[in-house]
Amino acid sequence: MALILTFLGKGGTARTKIAIAAAKLLASQGKRVLLAGQAEPTLSILLGSSIAADPQEIAPNLQVVQFQASVLLERNWDEVKKLEAQYLRTPIFKDVFGQELVALPGMDNALALNAIREYDASGKYDALVYDGTGDSLTLRMLGLPESLSWYIRRFRQLFVNSDLGKTITESPLIQPLISSFFNINWTADNFAAPTNQVNNFLEKGRAALADPKRLAAFLVTTGDPIEVANARYLWGSAQQIGLTVGGVLLVSTEASTNLSEEFIPLPVSVVPDSPTGDWQPLIDALPNFEAQALQAPKPIEIDIHNRQVRLFLPGFDKKQVKLTQYGPEVTVEAGDQRRNIPLPPALSGRPVAGAKFQNNYLIISF
Repeated sequence: MALILTFLGKGGTARTKIAIAAAKLLASQGKRVLLAGQAEPTLSILLGSSIAADPQEIAPNLQVVQFQASVLLERNWDEVKKLEAQYLRTPIFKDVFGQELVALPGMDNALALNAIREYDASGKYDALVYDGTGDSLTLRMLGLPESLSWYIRRFRQLFVNSDLGKTITESPLIQPLISSFFNINWTADNFAAPTNQVNNFLEKGRAALADPKRLAAFLVTTGDPIEVANARYLWGSAQQIGLTVGGVLLVSTEASTNLSEEFIPLPVSVVPDSPTGDWQPLIDALPNFEAQALQAPKPIEIDIHNRQVRLFLPGFDKKQVKLTQYGPEVTVEAGDQRRNIPLPPALSGRPVAGAKFQNNYLIISF
């Protein structure tokens, strides 16, 4: 499995330069690297070469690819048709062709995430460097497996327990009707066949997100107070989806610039804003990404013995953090991110006994 690395921050061009330098650094270490960017021309201009929708080698151990939503949508449509044929006796999508599909808002991120998953699963790469938007949209994309997993486990059980779900399961009239349309048996669990396959995919995504050896982000900022504030916000938002942030890359021409206090306990590395094409000074200033990711604070820690859940939420204050427990899970809201936390059996079903926000940690007691 590959290390997936991405960068968060408002400085678009500086962030892309760092992504390129990081890919070159990892490739120079003998790792097989794929650098993936968006459809915009920034990455292509900085590299000085055209980029296609298929990986192409631009240096030893280094390939680059451009995520084009229309191309990804067309290619994935064939997979949708295969799934439809698997479950429906009479497919209805067979006369719709991938070449005519138009990408809707939000599809870009889902398609990019699936492309990252496929390249990772291919076994061809030791590291994937993703140059995304570097903002909350990237975080929502990376948190998609966790979010979709919650929707499935929450609404699946609600449907199974509902009168409609019971009627479908128990009715001797409805079952033959369903069987005439579907290739699967829906009697035992109305959603077992299709959702088990989806859950498998989502669980792998959730596991990768929780493992800093597999997926990590680094903040990119300048000394400008507004950029620092944005970086801190993205740091806390990343923790909300369970993404490890390994460190900070400060783009500055002055080595004396110090932002350590703003990002405790993350290490801050000062990197130059090198001219386009002059990559070596930037490469030399980059940290050891893998080592820093492993040393970073965990986004969530569950202490069963003391019946506590600790969430690391830097960049927010007490007024910006909200805790609720409407359903079987605990819901934490911080900034514009909401997270539902499934509890282990020892804590599941227990009401929240208390909560406090201290030293950037939300500590929940049961």
